[in-house]
Amino acid sequence: MNYYKNLIGWPKYLFRSVFGVHLPGLLFSILIAIAAHFITDHYGGPTILFALLLGMAFNFVSAEPRFAPGVGFTAKQILRIGVALLGARITVEQILALGGEVMLAVAAAVVLTIGFGFLAARTLGLNSRFGILSAGSVAICGASAAAAISSVLPNYKSKERDTVFTIIGVTTLSTAAMIIYPVIAGLFNFDDTQIGVFLGGTIHDVAQVVGAGYSVSDEAGDTATIIKLLRVALLVPVVLTISLAARRNSDSNGGGKAGNLLPGFLIAFLLIVGANSLTLIPTSVQNLLSEASRWCIITAIAALGVKTSLVEMVKVGGRAIGMIVAETLFIAAIVITALLAI
Repeated sequence: MNYYKNLIGWPKYLFRSVFGVHLPGLLFSILIAIAAHFITDHYGGPTILFALLLGMAFNFVSAEPRFAPGVGFTAKQILRIGVALLGARITVEQILALGGEVMLAVAAAVVLTIGFGFLAARTLGLNSRFGILSAGSVAICGASAAAAISSVLPNYKSKERDTVFTIIGVTTLSTAAMIIYPVIAGLFNFDDTQIGVFLGGTIHDVAQVVGAGYSVSDEAGDTATIIKLLRVALLVPVVLTISLAARRNSDSNGGGKAGNLLPGFLIAFLLIVGANSLTLIPTSVQNLLSEASRWCIITAIAALGVKTSLVEMVKVGGRAIGMIVAETLFIAAIVITALLAI
């Protein structure tokens, strides 16, 4: 009798071991994510931004011992799972189909934007880590990139505040770009393919890229999506480079503790891209993983919002706002220049 009781009871024990202390905070974050999704479905707007703002409204929960461990777990670990699952959207074939010139132009725009952010932060007297964080988010894939880059940057006093501020900034600018950029592309008399390259190469978040592209045409939407996925794929080498630089700087200067050189979630990302490229993942599973990625990221951003104080956010200042705007305009200028030159 005891044997069967133990056999039945071990899944419950395992679940409690893994999620027990984290469960209240995790469920609370999921509830906020569902509320954000409801608002988007009924009134429109970016789900991630709603999740972040709703989370910030419940900042007092982060001080509750019952919820704090789960909120922290969700903001970090669930977010990493979401970033890893982004690999289900990408295949090597999609990237290679873009052609060498376009791939080089997009990669150059990403690298130059991150370099611009680093220098701009130093010029404005801001933390250079914030410059890398914000510019990487602008250059690659918005909130997801901010989370991934933040996870490998050495810890510093305002790291969480800077991450949340970056997510709010790039999400807001991305929504504005979704409306404005198709009009700007029309002023340059770009064809639909060029418009797709411009939108996919400049708008921060995937959802806004898709919305802007398909608002022009199916061809522009398809091209914009593939270009955007190329930028998402560049997340791996960028994060690896930042991780290596952070580790080297930490060793030489005795700074904050650096993250792993190649975190497990990025290895998982690469493995999923590889499996997807070899058509080992059925379409139904691919769609499921992509949707799971979206929900993981939304839930984690909600948790990050819960951990963030609005009072601390106010301390960021106008220079930081100006820098994110400048980074956004910089990558747009780079991509337009490349399109006119090709």
